Amino acid sequence: MIQIEARVLALGYGRRIVLPDVNLRIQKGEFISIIGPSGAGKSTLLMSLNASVPILGGELYVLGEPVHRIANASLKALRSRIGIIFQGFNLVKRMTVVDNIASGMLCRMHLLSTMLKYYTPRQYDKIWEFMRIVGIEEAALQRCDQLSGGQMQRVAIARAMAQEPEIILADEPISSLDPVSARRVMNTLKTVNETYGITIISNLHQLDYAQNYCTRIIGIRGGQIVFDGNPASLTDEVVREIYNGFSEDDHDEQIESCAPYRPFVPEAAVSA
Repeated sequence: MIQIEARVLALGYGRRIVLPDVNLRIQKGEFISIIGPSGAGKSTLLMSLNASVPILGGELYVLGEPVHRIANASLKALRSRIGIIFQGFNLVKRMTVVDNIASGMLCRMHLLSTMLKYYTPRQYDKIWEFMRIVGIEEAALQRCDQLSGGQMQRVAIARAMAQEPEIILADEPISSLDPVSARRVMNTLKTVNETYGITIISNLHQLDYAQNYCTRIIGIRGGQIVFDGNPASLTDEVVREIYNGFSEDDHDEQIESCAPYRPFVPEAAVSA
């Protein structure tokens, strides 16, 4: 089932076109990483899928909705079906883990229940399910400003899941984390993808994580998609092509982080 389709899509800001000609199809249940040098258009492409970037030409269909000509009411409904995970977590840090996760249910809660932080038994069951999936249940009643970065990102994943989304967009979800926390977050995203069949599309700078966790990699250079394939096809030669035009030091840094492809192995024992 095709969930996203772009046809000769042009994206940009004002008069500046960042991505002039995107043609892309994304199937339900894929785990995709978008890679490329800084400024190539990775975040522009990712956030266009939530209708957060101006469409300057072409067509974009997301979950059956024509984003290039969508009306405001339909846009609100579409965004409720798409979860977003940010690099900076975007949690309300003075609130508890439970309340932050519950905020993902706001579109299905009454205003008074939200203000009183009153959740039904079914909502508590779902919150607990999502906490268990991301491995944060032991911190359920802690304020988020007492958590580590890795823990906060897992709360953000649980909050996105509370929307019951069909797609999750992850904008550089591990760039601010240490390697152990980064692996835990990527393990969590992989579990969400495989357990719930949610399509996950993420921007990643770390090529080894893209290879080891994702089912498909899209490489962007200079506003163009120059690679679209499986992780095993991301050879050193392809990496050099994606990062062409940058300094030799930049090439070396990216290629060194591109470890040989190996199948995903859960690391349930890794702590945050």
